[in-house]
Amino acid sequence: MNSQNKTEINVVLFKRDLRLQDNEAIHAALASERKTLLLFVFEDILLNDPHYSERHWNFIKQSLVDLNHTLKAYNSKILIVQSNVNRAIQIIQETYKVTHVYSHQETGIRVTYDRDKMLKRFLANNMITWIENVNNGVFRGLQDRKNWIEEWEHFMNQPVLPFNPAKGQLCSVEEVEKLASFFHIPNLETNPDSLFQKGGTTMALKYMKTFFQDRGKNYTFHISKPLLARRSCSRLSPYLAWGNLSVRQVLKEAQRNIDQNIHKKQMEAFGSRLRWQAHFIQKFEMEDEMEFVSINKGYRKLKKQVSEQYIEAWKNGQTGYPLVDACMRCLKETGYLNFRMRALVVSFFTHNLWQPWQKATIILSRYFLDFEPGIHFPQIQMQAGETGINMLRMYNPTKNGLAHDPEGVFIKKWVPELANLDIAFVHEPSRMTPMEQQMTGFILDKNYPKPIVDLQETRKRASDILWHMKDENTVIEENFRILRKHTLSNRKKSS
Repeated sequence: MNSQNKTEINVVLFKRDLRLQDNEAIHAALASERKTLLLFVFEDILLNDPHYSERHWNFIKQSLVDLNHTLKAYNSKILIVQSNVNRAIQIIQETYKVTHVYSHQETGIRVTYDRDKMLKRFLANNMITWIENVNNGVFRGLQDRKNWIEEWEHFMNQPVLPFNPAKGQLCSVEEVEKLASFFHIPNLETNPDSLFQKGGTTMALKYMKTFFQDRGKNYTFHISKPLLARRSCSRLSPYLAWGNLSVRQVLKEAQRNIDQNIHKKQMEAFGSRLRWQAHFIQKFEMEDEMEFVSINKGYRKLKKQVSEQYIEAWKNGQTGYPLVDACMRCLKETGYLNFRMRALVVSFFTHNLWQPWQKATIILSRYFLDFEPGIHFPQIQMQAGETGINMLRMYNPTKNGLAHDPEGVFIKKWVPELANLDIAFVHEPSRMTPMEQQMTGFILDKNYPKPIVDLQETRKRASDILWHMKDENTVIEENFRILRKHTLSNRKKSS
């Protein structure tokens, strides 16, 4: 077909923004007079990337099915294909004249950033205008944080963007299905019986409603508890990570509760976490080499000997430390762990097992249903003690178990081989004497592993090395550089 006879269209390229409401890319496309095609591409470069696992793709599939269910009312649907983005747009151009592509800027892993650079060249070569929108108040190209908090607040104070396309403004179901015949179309079926949270804006809104109406009343009281946090925390992190909700939507709901004095202190604490989240994603946006190396160059000389034995034991919850093992098994099966327990398992990996943090990043990204690169890499580095600007925290799993799971309910659920032991031994089975083991029929190294390392010795080694490094000139110089670049204004500071 001659290009002059082709219908001009926009393409909205979904990334980690799987929503219709408060989606700047969709809103900008609909503001034009051109017909708009909604596109999601399952990209081979990401399907094969080790950071992602089946749980992520299932969540995305569920989100897309939910979006298409909503789009039925508009006689439209998303074109969902497996391809690469350049090739997908090239195929679409055989039927339509694509004049504009709309998307959000993605603060992702290096693979997606490189993908976007190639897409930019491709679109420019094909005379297609690419309009990228700011995503959740994270701004590209900043050199420092002088005005960031004000810009972020201004962004968040804008109204939630509605989704209200005019009749015929979106490509119809028939038009999308005709295009689909030129592509490989992935199977969107998922396992309905899995233990993972289900994707989609409909499910996200249910979680948000129950949190603000009831569950959030114990937010700060239960936030550190491995079991109770599963209910009292918002559980919105995967819906924010994959964009089923915008941060602005959630923040406005939190503010509504605050204004109405509903669980006010809890909601203020929750709102501060949303600002904290944005701060770390902005930090990663500005220094994305954190995916690979320590942000503080002084720690890049730190060498740790990799132990595959230690890594496998930690990965599968077989370290001999019940809280660590319960956390890793729970995370592996459900994709969720509260923040304190995430910090604890990283601390154990990097300090007690003395393994390089880079070896934990892929394992945890595959486990976390809410894998968000901008949170993931900075947080792991912070818990590993390799930023130089944060307090060095080494979590004792036994003390944390006694403090946050005193009855061992969480441990017994995920390490059932300990379920019949007295409570003291649930937290420290290694304290059992040979006679006690015989009497209970519970044999260490048979029914459950002995501790893989000595907590006190390994803590001291890590502490001595890391505290010594904090005084080195390169680390100190980098501290000043990092603080100059990432410290917020005096009005609202965050580290």
